[in-house]
Amino acid sequence: MLLATQLPRLFILVDKGQEITLTDPNPQWSPQAVLNFYSAHYPILTTAKISAPVIKDDAVQYRLETVIGTKG
Repeated sequence: MLLATQLPRLFILVDKGQEITLTDPNPQWSPQAVLNFYSAHYPILTTAKISAPVIKDDAVQYRLETVIGTKG
């Protein structure tokens, strides 16, 4: 018999060279809604974009990539 299960979602943020794993606050939310939720705690996420999901270690991982560049 085939059994289907929903994989948990993880959101990966790299801040100051350190990788931070954020859990999914609500599985029914879209990835953009989760990004908006965590932007209150991590202001760097206000300008972030979400990469395509990758299945790794029995979880769906989204990378939250900041788009802040350097001037000059």
